[in-house]
Amino acid sequence: MEDLILDKKIKNNKIAVAMSGGVDSSVAAVMLKNSGYDVIGITMKLYNNSDKVNSNKSCCAGIDINDAKKVAEEYNFPHHTIDLQNNFFNNVIDDFIETYSKGETPIPCIRCNQTVKFIDMLNAAKEMNADALVTGHYARRIGSLNNAKLYRAKDKDKDQTYFLFATTKDQLNYLRFPLGNYTKNEVREIAKKFNLKVQDKSDSQDICFVTNNSYNDLITKLKPESLIKGNIVDVNKKIIGSHSGIINYTVGQRRKIGIGGHVDPLYVIRINSERNEIVVGNKHDLKKNKVIVKNINWISEVKNHSIKCSAKIKSDQKPQRGEIKFSSTNIIEFEFDEPQIYIAPGQACVFYKGDEVLGGGWINKEKIA
Repeated sequence: MEDLILDKKIKNNKIAVAMSGGVDSSVAAVMLKNSGYDVIGITMKLYNNSDKVNSNKSCCAGIDINDAKKVAEEYNFPHHTIDLQNNFFNNVIDDFIETYSKGETPIPCIRCNQTVKFIDMLNAAKEMNADALVTGHYARRIGSLNNAKLYRAKDKDKDQTYFLFATTKDQLNYLRFPLGNYTKNEVREIAKKFNLKVQDKSDSQDICFVTNNSYNDLITKLKPESLIKGNIVDVNKKIIGSHSGIINYTVGQRRKIGIGGHVDPLYVIRINSERNEIVVGNKHDLKKNKVIVKNINWISEVKNHSIKCSAKIKSDQKPQRGEIKFSSTNIIEFEFDEPQIYIAPGQACVFYKGDEVLGGGWINKEKIA
């Protein structure tokens, strides 16, 4: 718990813990309580019983709220539920639908952290006079009270810094990630030691609001006008088929393209929303050395015009080496040492120097080279 680095005696520190109802945040809350901190549990309510979203197995739905409450009751600390349904729908789900409708690849977990979690929930924690907001993310915060830096977790397989790149410096100064120095197996063992009822609860899925059905079913339900028929063309712009809506496709997709009779497998190379076209080609056509990243959030003190570092374009990818060149304060050109595939507009590109997170941004649709 040393990385809480608060400047008061432990018993005088009020710590708000963002509790999703899962094992990670529950362990973080109980560890802090047992260490003598004044703990408050906070859970976001993101869904109601309407038919807008199938929330039976979603994060921060009814069963998760109850699980968080039970942990708080058993270990004798207060728990509050914050209704953020409208904010979540407007900032996360609407953005998800709009991004897919434009032929881009959204990452709702980042949007959730960027909006409801680290704005609305963080502000609620401050209104409760909490000295810090703790989450169950697998990441490490290193630094002083007013100069924190973000680092990858000890457990590289569970590291979640890719989803945290949009965290601002001010937010990072207030946040704490005590599980960053533990592996997932160690956290499960601690949960068993505490005899938590959620000790065997499975991890939440990546897109929490897409449960039983696929994401395109959700988009079809909420934005049926997205299903507009169009052409499938090859890299030479020759029409070779048709599609029933670009929301059914993502860059790098190989299955269910709807084109048969080719010797080599076809992949989605590009989605042209303006022309309502799907461009397909072979795997070689997917390879890119350079990517333009916009809307940069830079959280490191390391900042030169040119920086040798690594980058991730997918959460489950190992950082890939390359070089940053700043086109402006808000645009980065990153050139990979080795060609990458599956680079898709709308995805995040996150930059690392060793384990330190330098910052990141969003892949620009117009300038993938």
